[in-house]
Amino acid sequence: MANNVQDATLEILKGIQAGIAQFRAETNERLDRLETAMRRDRRNLSGMLVMMRATAGDFDERVNEIEERVAKLEARLQ
Repeated sequence: MANNVQDATLEILKGIQAGIAQFRAETNERLDRLETAMRRDRRNLSGMLVMMRATAGDFDERVNEIEERVAKLEARLQ
């Protein structure tokens, strides 16, 4: 009986060890996918930020042009 208990304990421990190894492998795979997605998202966000700054700069330039034109028109009317 003691031999059967030792054999069962060894098999249970092997099963636990295999489960832990599988969990680690799955976790590492998930972390790798997350890191890849984070790098892609960071790159996309950087591109969007550049585009937003360029758009805001262009908008600001156009608004300044309109303000100058309105100031010239007001100066002519006075």
